[in-house]
Amino acid sequence: MAQLPLALRLESHAVLETFVEGANAAGLAHAKALASGESGGAVWLCGPRGSGKSHVLQAACRTAGAAGRRAMYLPLGAPDVEPGLLAGLDALDVLALDDVPRAAGSPAWEAELFRALNEFQSRERALLMAGEAAPAAAGFALPDLASRAAGAAVYRLQPLADADLVEALHRHARHRGLWLDAAAARFLQSRLPREMGALVAWIERLDAASLAAQRRLTLPFVREILGRSASAPARQDEEQGELEERGEQHEAD
Repeated sequence: MAQLPLALRLESHAVLETFVEGANAAGLAHAKALASGESGGAVWLCGPRGSGKSHVLQAACRTAGAAGRRAMYLPLGAPDVEPGLLAGLDALDVLALDDVPRAAGSPAWEAELFRALNEFQSRERALLMAGEAAPAAAGFALPDLASRAAGAAVYRLQPLADADLVEALHRHARHRGLWLDAAAARFLQSRLPREMGALVAWIERLDAASLAAQRRLTLPFVREILGRSASAPARQDEEQGELEERGEQHEAD
């Protein structure tokens, strides 16, 4: 992929093929157009945690790289990410900034973010931004930055419906070369948090368990693995209770 050395590693699952549009087709289409070079400008994706904002930004960078364009994904809330990283990015075709409202209230961050927005918008390059809040509610102290951010096309991503979550599980499983039983997918969707990050983490965990046990992801096997996870804390509490009981008996003796 044509990326700058400073670019952070992209999650392996964050590709366009694993993203289920649901009610978010318009935002996804605009992001794809920017990534592929069909258009320039700025997009701001907002919405609750787990609605797919980071997924779209990282997938856009992959799409840009596949087209031979220079792209960078930069989550502003990540450790060791400093305002100075936004300087010297003139060679980029696509810049994807995640957790942008984290910059609000910091003079250094707001100054660098304003400069980056000016640079990319004046050169008709692609700038993708994301945060739980929309630009108007991001809390920027710098009026010019607030004005610039408000000029981006804003899309509010919606969490997936139950049927779409099941489809997303199937896509993520296929992406890892796994066959996921339909009943097992519905079972996962009904038992796990309604957040794609958590669901993807469980697909990865089931992948490892399936490989170790040489078993397919059928409903009985998935139920067994989830059951082990649910009982682990209980077993730990039980063991701790036994140890405490033994200690009390020892003191009594």
